[in-house]
Amino acid sequence: MTQDVPTLKDYDSKLRDEASEPILEVPRGVPAKKTQIIAIYGKGGIGKSFTLANLSHMMAEQGKRVLLIGCDPKSDTTSLLFGGKACPTIIETSTRKKLAGEEVKIGDVCFKRGGVFAMELGGPEVGRGCGGRGIIHGFELLEKLGFHDWDFDYVLLDFLGDVVCGGFGLPIARDMAQKVILVGSNDLQSLYVANNVCSAVEYFRKLGGNVGVAGLVINKDDGSGEAQAFAKAVNIPILASIPQDDDLRKKSANYQIVGTAGSQWGSLFATLGENVAKTPPMRPVALTQDQLLDLFDSSDTGAGVVLEPATDTDMRAENVKPKKSLEVVYDNV
Repeated sequence: MTQDVPTLKDYDSKLRDEASEPILEVPRGVPAKKTQIIAIYGKGGIGKSFTLANLSHMMAEQGKRVLLIGCDPKSDTTSLLFGGKACPTIIETSTRKKLAGEEVKIGDVCFKRGGVFAMELGGPEVGRGCGGRGIIHGFELLEKLGFHDWDFDYVLLDFLGDVVCGGFGLPIARDMAQKVILVGSNDLQSLYVANNVCSAVEYFRKLGGNVGVAGLVINKDDGSGEAQAFAKAVNIPILASIPQDDDLRKKSANYQIVGTAGSQWGSLFATLGENVAKTPPMRPVALTQDQLLDLFDSSDTGAGVVLEPATDTDMRAENVKPKKSLEVVYDNV
């Protein structure tokens, strides 16, 4: 009696197909759409969602039609806008509707508050898919819903900057966005991510792309100056400096909108909205790792550390043995 042995060949093939990078063709020619599509990148947890929720709310108050799309698998972009409530994601809703034999409608995935239209792309469950490919799939679903026919002044895309795969680079690689905005702080990791995005923009510009960086939003600015130095070094403007303030922290934690005329922070976000609208995309000059480290005090980063090469003896430790010589030794005649 033979026992059926399961084969992982097909499963392995599917995983390889999913993990492979998509072919991203870079269109040529300057985009001339009325709608400004702006991609916002930054390190996870740096405050993109806080910045975007308040920015989009203020822009709507200024009379603009704004669509905010969360492109982060965490699906937290719209949480502040909707008072902490989870917004049904496009990918999750599409899967559920497909199993039920139904079509996804706008009202299933797009919601409104304060004049802002907002939705979340979502992503796969942990360990069950590629987040970047989930982004691509999400935009394919948006196109089916009529994305290119929608009438907005601004579409704001919230992207996780830590991830460098093709799906998260979609707006830059395919000229989907006219410009990129970076969100960072006075810490090395967030500026490292911002610098990576500058590198991506420069790479696709060399291939004929048109996307540029409009500038940097400094969040939780403690006045130490590293983010300002970074912006100057890569040749991009500072669009706003949001201070490290306990009132802002508490309001953000309680899902309260401060990007409104009735708030003490209203003027800050009003200025940010104006800068986002009028600032042209720039071509940044990305820094090397050493140049990035030089923006910080060496006592904070360990920039003075010298790399000491390891030896084979170091690696073998107690297992080290004398190597036999390959030299040919002839006996004396």
